[in-house]
Amino acid sequence: MLQHRPLAEIGGDDLGWLKAKHHFAIGRHGNPAHGAIGNLIVLNDDEIAAGTGFPLHGHEDVEIISYVRDGVVTHEDSLGNKGYTRAGDVQVMSAGSGIRHAEYNEQDVPARMFQIWLLPREKGGRPRWDTRAFPKVNRAGAFVPLASGYDVPGALPLRADAEIHGALVKAGAAITFDFLSGHSGYLVPATGAVRIVGERVASREGLVITDERSITIEAIEDTELVLIVTAGATEAPG
Repeated sequence: MLQHRPLAEIGGDDLGWLKAKHHFAIGRHGNPAHGAIGNLIVLNDDEIAAGTGFPLHGHEDVEIISYVRDGVVTHEDSLGNKGYTRAGDVQVMSAGSGIRHAEYNEQDVPARMFQIWLLPREKGGRPRWDTRAFPKVNRAGAFVPLASGYDVPGALPLRADAEIHGALVKAGAAITFDFLSGHSGYLVPATGAVRIVGERVASREGLVITDERSITIEAIEDTELVLIVTAGATEAPG
């Protein structure tokens, strides 16, 4: 089953320094009709203005993945980590028993990223953070695991039954993804537009994928894809 989430139906906020689209309902944010998918509870499409960012704040018992689309995001945390995640790169923070962090844009142009939250397999554990470059040339015409809870070589480790995949597809080409039993997906074109079983999904829109063994994605334009695959096929209430 496929459920299209057009951009106009995705709730958002404009705080001046932050423009955000909330693909999933959480608290007062997002469209109440857009419930979580398995252990995927947040996908925020964030634009952070130059010289601003999220001040130091805390999390626990959540896996937070940042897929940077434009610009550079600077990370600092209470473990003493400081690092930079650039366009095309991915960072993972396992909050575990508790961590405080800040994410900000030190550049003079906006930074844009997808921020993804997943529920972990177990609560607690030592918090950790890492970032990694994923050259886009390696994703040409194929889905590549960027972060995984299944010990996939080359992918950033997650403590959740989930994976984040990325792919680049040329206009007119098609790409297929096969789902494991009991897994669902959420697809977002970072750029471009695709067609799946006749449904057009444009840049920054979402597509819920449940009870499907396989999907074929046809690129209408040159497209950069992000696919979150999660255990748990039922869409929970928002």
